[in-house]
Amino acid sequence: MSDIATAAWTTYIDGELVQIPATIEGIRATLDESDRAVFDTEIGRTPAQDLHQALARWALPAEAEAEDDAAVARLKAGDFTGCVVQDGQDHHTGAA
Repeated sequence: MSDIATAAWTTYIDGELVQIPATIEGIRATLDESDRAVFDTEIGRTPAQDLHQALARWALPAEAEAEDDAAVARLKAGDFTGCVVQDGQDHHTGAA
């Protein structure tokens, strides 16, 4: 069993491995006081099956959201550089 006080998710942001809190208490502690009430309300109303998504959204720093937005914009523009073909077909332009 993991230690609740040190529970963390790992992810990459700008190519760097980072750890973010993986408990409600840990995430709440990283928030500005002005955001805590909004967080508490949202988490309190989130269905259990969606809780992990809501917590991850609150736990990730703004840099992660900016990186995601940039990746989506790149894909929408048709740049699939670095994408991995999942179906074995070679019809995805830019897929490596």
